[in-house]
Amino acid sequence: MSDTTTDASKVIIKSTQQIEGMRIAGKMAAEVLVMLSQHIKPGINTDTLDQLAYDMIVNQQQAIPACLNYKGFPRSICTSINHQVCHGIPGDKKLKDGDIINIDVTVIKDGYFGDTSMMFEVGKPSIRGSRICKIAHECLWVGINLVKPGVTLGDIGYAIQRHAESNHCSVVEEYCGHGVGLAFHEEPHVMHYGRQGEGLVLQPGMTFTIEPMINLGKKAIKLLPDGWTVVTKDHSLSAQWEHTLAVTETGVEILTLRPGETQP
Repeated sequence: MSDTTTDASKVIIKSTQQIEGMRIAGKMAAEVLVMLSQHIKPGINTDTLDQLAYDMIVNQQQAIPACLNYKGFPRSICTSINHQVCHGIPGDKKLKDGDIINIDVTVIKDGYFGDTSMMFEVGKPSIRGSRICKIAHECLWVGINLVKPGVTLGDIGYAIQRHAESNHCSVVEEYCGHGVGLAFHEEPHVMHYGRQGEGLVLQPGMTFTIEPMINLGKKAIKLLPDGWTVVTKDHSLSAQWEHTLAVTETGVEILTLRPGETQP
């Protein structure tokens, strides 16, 4: 999304019941990533990963894959490999040793949305691939650790940008996190760059994603002719991690946390 303004009056403050619904959907999305992690290996193609995700969401979880047919997107998950930044379409391309891949999963359960993504290293990791995956993961947690009432979105964006750039990486500016819960994309827009003290002030009941897209090279990107896949202009590697979050009275709850997942 490119419209980065936020209308504070349109930010939906979720009730306890609504957050419980999101908690269930978020847990399901996390479980899909855990399942897929067992299949990430050289030789598998992304269409197979998509089918595995579809089967689990529809047949086991009795839920809905939010990506499927969303504004015409043809698959149930997004699979973005190496220099693909986001919105990669699963297909017959086989993963190979040393690839990195982001898998983005959003599950709808009983009308509530859980949205999450993570990076996987395929086979024997490369030094550059491991580095950008690690820095992007750190950027996610830098943002998460700031979430609490009274903090601004500018504070979060500033901290993420500072961490990326201090590691000689860049932040993609055209795409951002977003409100989520009762719809796939709600207010606010959550930028991964910014100025301290600016933007929406967080309050309990707000729910949104943080999902920094971090490039090993320059921040410039381009959209491929398929109308979905975004890549780095300089073909440098890109990595992204995403969680759905709820602002609590005292801090933050991660609604898509995976079992055993820890902060880097």
